[in-house]
Amino acid sequence: MTSTTHPASPATARAVPAARQATKVRYGILALLFIITTINYADRATLSITGPALRGEFGFDAVQMGYIFSAFSWAYVAAQIPGGWLLDRYGARRVYAASICLWSVFTALQATVGLYAGMVSAVVSLFVLRFCVGLAESPAFPANAKVVASWFPTKERGTASAIFNSAQYFAAVVFTPIMAGLTHWLGWHHVYLWMGALGIVLAAVWMKVIRSPAKHPSVNAAELAHIADGGGLVHMGEGEEAREAAKAKQDTRAHLRQLLTDRMMVGVYLGQFSINVLTYFFLTWFPVYLVQERHMSILKAGFMASLPALCGFLGGVLGGVISDWMIRRGHSLTVARKTPIVAGMLLSVSMIFCNYVDSEWLVVGLMALAFFGKGIGALGWAVVADTAPKEIIGLSGSLFNMFGNAAGIVTPIVIGYILKTTGSFNGALLFVGLNALVTVVAYLFIVPEIKRIVLKTA
Repeated sequence: MTSTTHPASPATARAVPAARQATKVRYGILALLFIITTINYADRATLSITGPALRGEFGFDAVQMGYIFSAFSWAYVAAQIPGGWLLDRYGARRVYAASICLWSVFTALQATVGLYAGMVSAVVSLFVLRFCVGLAESPAFPANAKVVASWFPTKERGTASAIFNSAQYFAAVVFTPIMAGLTHWLGWHHVYLWMGALGIVLAAVWMKVIRSPAKHPSVNAAELAHIADGGGLVHMGEGEEAREAAKAKQDTRAHLRQLLTDRMMVGVYLGQFSINVLTYFFLTWFPVYLVQERHMSILKAGFMASLPALCGFLGGVLGGVISDWMIRRGHSLTVARKTPIVAGMLLSVSMIFCNYVDSEWLVVGLMALAFFGKGIGALGWAVVADTAPKEIIGLSGSLFNMFGNAAGIVTPIVIGYILKTTGSFNGALLFVGLNALVTVVAYLFIVPEIKRIVLKTA
């Protein structure tokens, strides 16, 4: 890999002879984002894997489990706006490192649930610790979007966003069997301890590796020019966020008002909420569905859940590739983003048909098809990178994430009440599948042309 001292501005970078081969540092940055996001989602999914064991040990009922599942999202949603402000003020490097470290500590502490049963119930202690994990994770995805907007030109951004977003499925492919095995052979406590330790190591790696493109020592002038000429915000690094905010006469309330009254963003927010209904079903109740409704063992459910996750991962990467390919073929950004989203979410409706089949392989096959479609359609973060005002990428991403992850509050609780009322997952699958259609409606009839928003000045 060539390493040269690069100039301070993209204009100078463009003067470099075209014959000089560009470095590929941005792919290493994307790989790190993918790994961290994989651990992020694995930590969210710990409770879904250990849930049956915890229910057996502490006697949680379905509604209590629903509220415990939702604890993460109450905090995650509430902290999105402050988290976005922190990202714009202090930069992704420092804020994300602190986020990774804190959520890993709170993940490890969940292993202590039950040790202080005389002082506080297991329900309350687990709810509080899950709440703290959500609070700590709140800057994660806005930081991912900020880094992608900085490191990737527009024509590569769909694939880059799809890759880091597909980590949610890869986490299930890799860690669901591992966590199920740990629970089965060593006990549920070990899941939280090992995942917490892994996250703390990654926080140190992030601090050592990450820089903005304009400051990274391994980026040469040719790569910097490639990113900048294609629309990458190459100076969006440590300290630059604060200067951009000052130039824009930062008024958070006015900026929020503009985003919340923009028709395009309203449709995007609604679509992301409905997409995440599927996400949180998978992260919370899906393994319980396999154990309770389909009578699988915890170990078998862990391995069975990995197949839909693998299909979701493949669909997630494919959706971004298709979208960027359409841009290169001359299609508009709007068509290139909307087409995979609509087609993918229509495929996701197939999960409803699980209510009408009995064989395990058909159930898993239909779920695999549904999550393959969901993966193809999960391009919301690419849309954020395409539309966010450059001065407030962190804030814009946080607002998007807030609406999307409100589904993490609603979905586990609604499904918990459906189970308590009906004793069956049939209504739950109908609720989740119909939300896929809501996303289709949002992108076809509410979201107009997809383009970057320009902040209004006073």
